[in-house]
Amino acid sequence: MNRPLFFATLFFLVLFLNCSSEAVDEILEEERPTIVDDSLYFPPLNSSTWETKAIAELNWNTDQLQPLLTYLEEKNTKSFVILHKGKIVVENYFDEHTESSPWYWASAGKTLTTAVAGIAQEENLLNLNDRVSDYIGNNWTSAALEKENLITCQNLLSMTSGLDDGLGSGISPSDLEYLSDAGSRWAYHGVFLKMQDVIAAASNQSWDSYFETKLKNRIGMTGAWIQTDNANVYWSTTRSMARFGLLIAANGTWNDEQIIPESFLNEATSTSQNINEAYGYLWWLNGKTSYRLPQTQLEFSGELVPNAPQDMYCALGKNDQKIYIVPSKNLVIIRMGNAADNANFALSDFDNVLWEKINLLIN
Repeated sequence: MNRPLFFATLFFLVLFLNCSSEAVDEILEEERPTIVDDSLYFPPLNSSTWETKAIAELNWNTDQLQPLLTYLEEKNTKSFVILHKGKIVVENYFDEHTESSPWYWASAGKTLTTAVAGIAQEENLLNLNDRVSDYIGNNWTSAALEKENLITCQNLLSMTSGLDDGLGSGISPSDLEYLSDAGSRWAYHGVFLKMQDVIAAASNQSWDSYFETKLKNRIGMTGAWIQTDNANVYWSTTRSMARFGLLIAANGTWNDEQIIPESFLNEATSTSQNINEAYGYLWWLNGKTSYRLPQTQLEFSGELVPNAPQDMYCALGKNDQKIYIVPSKNLVIIRMGNAADNANFALSDFDNVLWEKINLLIN
């Protein structure tokens, strides 16, 4: 090849490669998606700041919000919150209740005990497979010692202590009588509160002190435990309940700090025994083939809340206190208030109708 032809060929080759590179860059730029920060959001500690997200941004059905809120108000609701990936999408208060008003969690607060038990076990203060009497001594029930010693911490969290649930909710020794061997019977009972005594003894602190240091203060919750009759009931604002729900939905993390072990939470939100499929460690589980309810030994076929997503799990309290967590939809939903219809211990028809209306909003 002569020299002029060689240089001409080289010139056009370089020009072609440059143009091709620019063209490729233009194509890639057109196809490259816009990066949006859609990571999980955590509200700051000791602050009322909480970022929000518009319903329209999620492509939800905005026209279905007001029917949902109207229904909630008709059903004696005090407060209602929906979080999506930690940000507030819906937050409404009714009946003169406000963002700063405290309300009781009732049995939805059982899950606070579960969370703290997981923390204590991670710190090697206790083991759920140990006998309860290893921590609080013998004769904490009126059962024979050989029967009392069958009851483990895991039995307390799974409602399988075998103690007589027909004697009321008291947890003094005279109220805790043997009915069947631990692990052989599922029965909703206030004896789970003995787990708080176990944690206090194991940590050499009061329950309140350990709870506040290891959980409450680390996620910016407010509130307090208040002793009423035979129960130790947690009271807080709705947003504090939402903070706890967000912690659980985030697999026990808060701003990249692992507060509750993820492996423990997986265990706590799975079937904990072979009697009530829909019960974990004080958490209720949807999507199972059957379930049992408080104050009955009947087994009901079907899912706990048919209208709710199958992967939903929830904390349910007397008179319809609710924490719903739905991993597949990145949702945490809180409801506080008086009983929607009649007084109830946990689940009610309200759950299913409420989810029918939530579905109209989010789908």
